[in-house]
Amino acid sequence: MKPRIRQLLLDFDGVLARYDHRRRLAYLATHAGCEPARVDAALFASGLEAEYDSGRVDTGGYLERLGGALACRVDHEAWAAARLAGTVADAQALACLDAVDASVALGVLTNNGALMQDLIPRIVAPLSARLVDTVLVSGTLGMRKPDPRVFERALGLLGWDARSTLFIDDTFANVQGARKAGLHADTAGDARALRRVLVRYRLA
Repeated sequence: MKPRIRQLLLDFDGVLARYDHRRRLAYLATHAGCEPARVDAALFASGLEAEYDSGRVDTGGYLERLGGALACRVDHEAWAAARLAGTVADAQALACLDAVDASVALGVLTNNGALMQDLIPRIVAPLSARLVDTVLVSGTLGMRKPDPRVFERALGLLGWDARSTLFIDDTFANVQGARKAGLHADTAGDARALRRVLVRYRLA
């Protein structure tokens, strides 16, 4: 018999939304007046994005270093616009989750920097009322999935019990990390798979 799930913790990219890396790079390249390859090098080849996602650099330092590498000013608004250009909410996935009983708490745990904490509720607007103060990002937690400690820290902040929490991610390594932390966890990479998981745990 499946356990009674009272809290549902969700990954963002790959579960709630679809991320197009090329569109994000193209937007920033247009903003900076350079080629996308230069943006890719500034953000990813340099390790800057990983540092920010891990909380090793704060938002001010991150944007300053990115702007320096691109020889232009990259402020919060420009960064957010680029992320929005490359991110589309999965409407079917949001509909599945919106249908989950209101007694089940919803939260997000994603490997992203601090700027995403405010942006995620905008992207998944139909669920935003159920995500008040429950969107957590690795950049503010100081560690990334699949480290089991990030799940323990997240549950501590949310006040949730691992034994009644289901975590869903599109990456199996992250699911394994959640299981090591004592959560129920399963993999879903699209709305159809998400619905199957919700049915399996009697949430749909």
